[in-house]
Amino acid sequence: MRCLSRRPELLQPHVSATTEVVAGDVLRPETIAPALEGVDTVYYLVHSMSSSRPFDEADRVAATAFARAALEAGVKKIIYLGGLGAGALSEHLASRQEVGRILRESGVPTIEFRASIVIGSGSASFEMIRALVEKLPLMVTPRWVRVRAQPIAIEDVLAYLLAALDHAPAGGELYEIGGADSLAYVDLMREYARQRGLRRKMIPVPVLTPRLSSLWLWLVTPVYAGVGRKLVDSLRNETVVHDRRALDVFPVRPRSASEAIARALRFEDREIAETRWSDEAFPQEQPYGGVRHGSHLVDSRTQHVPVPPERAFLPIQRIGGATGWYKGALLWRVRGLLDVLVGGPGLRRGRRDPVGVRVGDTIDFWRVEAFEQDRLLRLSAEMKVPGRAWLQFEVSPDGNGGSIVSQTAIFHPAGLFGLVYWYALWPFHGYIFGGMQKQLAAAMLHMRD
Repeated sequence: MRCLSRRPELLQPHVSATTEVVAGDVLRPETIAPALEGVDTVYYLVHSMSSSRPFDEADRVAATAFARAALEAGVKKIIYLGGLGAGALSEHLASRQEVGRILRESGVPTIEFRASIVIGSGSASFEMIRALVEKLPLMVTPRWVRVRAQPIAIEDVLAYLLAALDHAPAGGELYEIGGADSLAYVDLMREYARQRGLRRKMIPVPVLTPRLSSLWLWLVTPVYAGVGRKLVDSLRNETVVHDRRALDVFPVRPRSASEAIARALRFEDREIAETRWSDEAFPQEQPYGGVRHGSHLVDSRTQHVPVPPERAFLPIQRIGGATGWYKGALLWRVRGLLDVLVGGPGLRRGRRDPVGVRVGDTIDFWRVEAFEQDRLLRLSAEMKVPGRAWLQFEVSPDGNGGSIVSQTAIFHPAGLFGLVYWYALWPFHGYIFGGMQKQLAAAMLHMRD
């Protein structure tokens, strides 16, 4: 298996030894052809809702370039997962279906699946519903919660995708897939609450449009503001299966919504979720390879602690999430709220694992860019800033049983506004970074005991 990724260094630690990861971007056509060499079947699972350009335009350009490259490379089959819906579609669903049409008309035999909300770990829609029910005992529900959907378990989606490997399409084929039953979103939330043992009161109102709803969704769900707005706008469209041919063609018998939620909860209730939608990586133009000066602005602090490196590193690798950032908790929360309001992830993503770390993990509004156990943790910022930012921790032995701990904040400003941003925050650096250094040292000493 070969995976195409804009940032292969983040994906590589998560795949098996038999999986090849290659660098490429479907919005850069010259990078697609090398990835398709020798490939028979392609799964096209790309969307551009996090793109800086209009997402429907980006989807169209990417699908057209990929279809052309696949035809030229002699690909024998494309398998694509899109979205259900009919009539006056939202921009998001219209774009999903346009991509399917482009691929089906490419000249490469194509199977397009159209699905409703996917229930399972890593699904943006499921995480949104989960967060609403978990956090809001009283919900003012707009009209769209009574729109019907046909949710499908992630396991059943995967079963369809795998079954498509053994099906030879006659040109371009389209199949609608869904779970065993259809229900309104409000019923889906009630079923989730029932299985979680939560008492939730829902008050219907006629005035909350999807656009207005998205404003408060930003504050209570882990879905990024811009993406959440597009998802909510799609909720006005009924997404149920009308064409049931998929059940005749593929050996899949999807489970009910109740069963799908039960299975999802068994995974999500683990302390460590295996996959999270919020682990999505944003494209970064400039990777960081170590402490540099010149165009980089640096705040670096070093201290000695009388504990061995493996002890000194423990508080570092637990940073963020429930542990927090050791100093200025209120300031971090304010920064996270401001980030959400301008379309960033904020602090809502937390951590995949309260202790373990691997390259590519998200930690609040940071991404793990480099990790070496007991020696190095480098975080790349994904909050909205006028430039690029990193936070790096290094631990090395002092030769006498203790450790030297370096903590470095690096900022690469984008223009004058970036410089103004850095120096406006300079008075807070001593409090935040200096305090973080002291609290980390105290935690390291506590670990010794």
